[in-house]
Amino acid sequence: MLRVFGGAASDCSGVTRRSFLQAGVLGLGGMALPDYFRLQEGQAAVQRRETSVILFWLSGGPGHMETWDPKPDVPEGFRGPFGAIGTSVPGVQFGELLPEQARLMDRLAVLRTVSHGTGDHTKGNHWMLTGFEGPAFNAPDNRIQRRPAMGSAVARLKGRLPSGMPPYVAVPNLRGGTDNLFHYATYLGGGANPFVVEADPNDQKFQVKNLTLPAGVSFRRLEDRREVLGLLDELRRSRDPHLRDLDAQQQRAFEMLTGNGVAQAFDINAEPVALRDRYGRHTFGQSALLARRLVEAGTPFVTVNCVPWDHHGTPPQLKTEEGGKKLIPPLDRAIAALIEDLIDRGLYEKTLVVAMGEFGRTPRMNKDAGRDHWGSTFSVLFGCGGMRMGQVIGRSSERGERVIDRPISPQDVAATIYHHLGIDARSVTFEDQARRPISLIDSGVPIRELVG
Repeated sequence: MLRVFGGAASDCSGVTRRSFLQAGVLGLGGMALPDYFRLQEGQAAVQRRETSVILFWLSGGPGHMETWDPKPDVPEGFRGPFGAIGTSVPGVQFGELLPEQARLMDRLAVLRTVSHGTGDHTKGNHWMLTGFEGPAFNAPDNRIQRRPAMGSAVARLKGRLPSGMPPYVAVPNLRGGTDNLFHYATYLGGGANPFVVEADPNDQKFQVKNLTLPAGVSFRRLEDRREVLGLLDELRRSRDPHLRDLDAQQQRAFEMLTGNGVAQAFDINAEPVALRDRYGRHTFGQSALLARRLVEAGTPFVTVNCVPWDHHGTPPQLKTEEGGKKLIPPLDRAIAALIEDLIDRGLYEKTLVVAMGEFGRTPRMNKDAGRDHWGSTFSVLFGCGGMRMGQVIGRSSERGERVIDRPISPQDVAATIYHHLGIDARSVTFEDQARRPISLIDSGVPIRELVG
């Protein structure tokens, strides 16, 4: 078993704020970039694969019967507003609003029997993002994350990347959606938190502010300021063992800021107009295109935050028909364009695309022409040239109410994602705040139909 010691490092934010935030450089959720690197020290070695994951996070819970598990022959009251269409795999149908993904079904795989049994947004978000049940919505600790998100675990285990890219990125942000709270590192330390792109890639003025110097600050001026502040900090460093590696961390931060590779990876305007149009000129599409640029540059985990999917029908929430027409077509186009782009660039073998929310929606329509929360069975989409595609795994009941064959747990989903990245999740433990060893995954296994 691989045991990773040392979660969050001791606080030395006073020095890093003085060294970098006062220079007007990189803020990472209130943390300076040297902190971001410092807290990644002591990373555990994992199998070094040049693999990556792009997670389309559908906070709120998409209806499985409107997307990847339609039931066109069920009675009135269950069927919903949309029909079903055939796919490139005989006998497999998708919802009618997914024609582009239907065309590519031979390159995709659908898990139709993921289940955790809860209709609680808070529990479900935590469960699907971490592999472990979260706090209940009405619990006093309902905003406290118990386990690290998959992206944060990957960031911690992968450590410093030769490319200089951040190992875990969220785009366009991590706001919006219902109880969309648990994308972070918790006891792994702030260095494993996502690098959050607080801007919409579909905006004509899109810019990642964290990677640019403020007006009037030259690289030479920044270098001079860094040297002066280094001298002023020398006495404190000599007295505090936690700060003795600060110079190396600041050097790495400076190199990331002044180098061309990271900024170029985020420059979506470098893409051809025709390709940007192919992804769709909307937030889902342009975020997916940016995710492709990031994994191509070396980032192993990118979350594309696609919200909101909580379509009960009661105002201000959308009805199933309204929500479906608004969100499913741009998601369909974004995912299909991404898959084909990855194939064209020779990246599909090493890139896993996942689309999921925290649960599905009730098979029975409610009185407001919406669907409510349903965790008894729901669908997750996988796409990867290095896995066995062109199949549906699991079978739900005739009305989409329960698992009939092949139940899949959130930990099985997580274990499969980790497996693709070269991480044997059941052999890894981290220390929590109390220095107790906590398993990364304790019961899930990679889905055999996908990985053999």
